[in-house]
Amino acid sequence: ATVTRGDLVRDLTAEGRVIAANSPTLYAIAAGTVSLAVVAGDAVKKDQVLAVIDSPELRSKLVQEQSTLSSVEAEASRAELDAQIARANAQRSLDQAVIDHTAAVREWERYQTAFERGAVSKNDLNRAEDGVKKAEIGLATARKDFALQSSGADLDARNKHLQAQRQQAVVDEAQRQVDALNLRAPFDGQVGQIQVPQGTSVSAHGPVLSVVDLSQFEVEIKVPESFARDLAIAMPAQVSVTNAMHTGTIAAIAPEVVNGEVTARVRFDPDQQPPGLRQNQRLSVRVEMDTRNNVLMVERGPFIEQHGGAWAWVVTDGVASRRPVRLGVASLGAVEVVSGLREGDRIVVSGTDLFGKAEHVRISGLP
Repeated sequence: ATVTRGDLVRDLTAEGRVIAANSPTLYAIAAGTVSLAVVAGDAVKKDQVLAVIDSPELRSKLVQEQSTLSSVEAEASRAELDAQIARANAQRSLDQAVIDHTAAVREWERYQTAFERGAVSKNDLNRAEDGVKKAEIGLATARKDFALQSSGADLDARNKHLQAQRQQAVVDEAQRQVDALNLRAPFDGQVGQIQVPQGTSVSAHGPVLSVVDLSQFEVEIKVPESFARDLAIAMPAQVSVTNAMHTGTIAAIAPEVVNGEVTARVRFDPDQQPPGLRQNQRLSVRVEMDTRNNVLMVERGPFIEQHGGAWAWVVTDGVASRRPVRLGVASLGAVEVVSGLREGDRIVVSGTDLFGKAEHVRISGLP
């Protein structure tokens, strides 16, 4: 191969398969008998009922919790009524204490006038004053009792209302579980695999069916471990579909290596997804990792691995001479030459394992 100068494009080509970017599996919230409303491959709309799970246990639980809620709400209403009665009784006692206090003050005023005119004794006036003080004590006690009775009644009523709210939350959760017995499509799409046959039982949290979003497809590719370290999110990619190229980007890279390969996902750019794609369809993907402009490069060959990229056999007048070199990045078809070679040099890229440790080897039959 001849050493040339040009642009070295580091890319890789891999076979991939089409997968749905959004393909959730719907699970049963409780054990029961499954009644399917669709079959695999049916087109569905968002919120369409796909299957119904018959769970008498959940439905019975909902009825029980609703009955308990009605009872607690009745207790809360009764507590509110008791609070009104308690406040009314305390108000009546307070009003009576106010009247008694007013009457005692008027009685004392009459005795005060009569005492000044000498009609009553000092003892009678003192008894009238004691009556005023007693009425004042009764009024203060009635006011305090009114405040305490009102606070206590309000507290009891509030506790009952909180219990009713708690029970309402329990009923709402039971209702949500009963509603979840109807498995609905999360989006417009197509029914994928059905895990449970019609009319059979399913365990709690068991898979029932999957739904595929036909508007969002990705391509899953397997990348050799040697190239995986150079992959990065958002790298541009080209997907070949029926002799047409569609652009996309690397959307995800698996963190582990399996059988010497790393799994990556290519997501189509907006308005670049081709129509008519199907799950598991095979496509060819090209990922452009880097471009080095105006560099020395030579065809890639086994000589890189055989000598660790430290030596090259340069051919001059039919003689191959070993020369130390330093190589840079490599693509699928070429490798960058950092030093040791010049443009126009011809080197042996394969078969150097036959040369052994010889410094010079004559090669016959060269063009």
